[in-house]
Amino acid sequence: MSTITVGEAIARTLEAYAVSAVYGVISIHNLPIADAIGRRDKIRFVPARGEAGSVTMADAHTRVGSLGVALTSTGAGAGNAIGALLEALNAGTPLLHITGQVEKAYLDRDAGFIHETKDQLTFLKASGKAAYRVCTPEQAVPLLHRAIREALTLPRGPVSLEIPIDIQAAQVAWVETAPVAPPTPAAVSDAEIDALAARVEAAKRPMLWIGGGTLEAGKAVKRLADAGIPVVSSTHARGVLPDGHPRSLRAFHNAASVEALFAESDLMIVAGSRLRSNETKTYSVELPRPLVQIDIDPAAAHRNYRADDFLCGDCADVLSRLADRLAGREPDATYDTTVVKAVTEAEQALRDQVGEYAKLSDAVRAALPEDGIFVRDITVSGSTWGSRLLPIQRPLTNIHSLAGAIGLGLAHGIGCAVAQPQRKVVTLVGDGGLALGLGELATMAQEKLDMTLVVMNDGGYGVMRGIQEKYFEGRQYYNELHTPDFQQLADAMGIRRWKVSHGDDFGAVLTEAVGHPGPALVEVDMLSVGELKFSGPPQKKLY
Repeated sequence: MSTITVGEAIARTLEAYAVSAVYGVISIHNLPIADAIGRRDKIRFVPARGEAGSVTMADAHTRVGSLGVALTSTGAGAGNAIGALLEALNAGTPLLHITGQVEKAYLDRDAGFIHETKDQLTFLKASGKAAYRVCTPEQAVPLLHRAIREALTLPRGPVSLEIPIDIQAAQVAWVETAPVAPPTPAAVSDAEIDALAARVEAAKRPMLWIGGGTLEAGKAVKRLADAGIPVVSSTHARGVLPDGHPRSLRAFHNAASVEALFAESDLMIVAGSRLRSNETKTYSVELPRPLVQIDIDPAAAHRNYRADDFLCGDCADVLSRLADRLAGREPDATYDTTVVKAVTEAEQALRDQVGEYAKLSDAVRAALPEDGIFVRDITVSGSTWGSRLLPIQRPLTNIHSLAGAIGLGLAHGIGCAVAQPQRKVVTLVGDGGLALGLGELATMAQEKLDMTLVVMNDGGYGVMRGIQEKYFEGRQYYNELHTPDFQQLADAMGIRRWKVSHGDDFGAVLTEAVGHPGPALVEVDMLSVGELKFSGPPQKKLY
């Protein structure tokens, strides 16, 4: 039986799980693992410029590909990853975060050991689904299996594993172990499915609201839509039912015409959605009754809206079995006409709101291949045309922050481009959000990613301007920002670049930039293009 370092045992185990990339910042407290990955040369290592970026990249990698892994240092290095872990937790992303720790003998002693911090395991537990500490060399691989299994178990989420530096470097007997599969969730009973089917059959105007819990339920959702049930989607679930389907209400849940449909409906099924505040006007949108909720997490019942019935199960399984029972159900032609009219009115209202930027939405859609991935940061464009107007036909091709934090877009785009190198990635960011992770432009350039970064430059925080205009009597404070010359910045990074100052040029520029096989940057001079109307997030009040 051979002996190897724990660092190499970690690398070999990640290989067994078919991990294709690890994102990280190397440090004296994670070098045994990084060294093993480098020596074995079987997993791509992407050197992020910051720990937040590395975890955000792993988050996006998992969403569009396979298990994403981030490697950070201990103390401040692990602390820098917290915001990105919170985003992954909100998104239900099953990523693995491996972090170092000080030598075991000095743990929790407040000894002033380099990189030491107070209660690291506690803040990692608070920012993810779970966190574990390796206490002996022999425990490293078993706990790695446990961390991965926990991350992949429904409801999914990010899991951290901290390994003291002396344990990483220690020798351990190598015994190859097979990957551990997550447990299969218990199935909803046939009686519950029958009762739900009876509700649908009795309803004249049923509706289905889908969230992230339905990302793997596309076939079932389409069968239900084909059976005459219109589907409204959370922004995370966009594309589960293609926008081109005649019964797709897309993500127009805040549109007046769709709210009018809610008022006329006599059944709402909510599958795998939190019914988030920004999608329900801070829970003030009146949803149809009865309301039936489906979720894998029993704690989700009645979380934001009281449910008349709750089915605890995997949405893909429940909706598939429901579709079986509704096979042959005849759609209502009058209802269909109403649905199409509501979507048409909602889209036109949004086009009127965004003005010239509707041309940018159309240009992105025309330039981006059908299997391309659109990533959007929290910015005015991302929250208007990027979230609802841009047509989406496939799930997980409109990637964005679920926690609502700015500054994640570039790193999310990088993770998508690494995970899916054969697919084009277009990433939309604002000048303010980009500043939070500006260094990751170097990562994008160094990795030679097939990715176009669209920078919406309005010289500040456009979202905040809109909120201040609406809720603070137009008073504008602290939202003006000094920004770099993005054209010179792109040149300094060796990135092809373009600048657009007129809406009529969007099509030609996006076609050329997206067609470029490698890193590209398109700056949109919003002060020249014109106003993008945004009056704050839809909600009933602001404190």
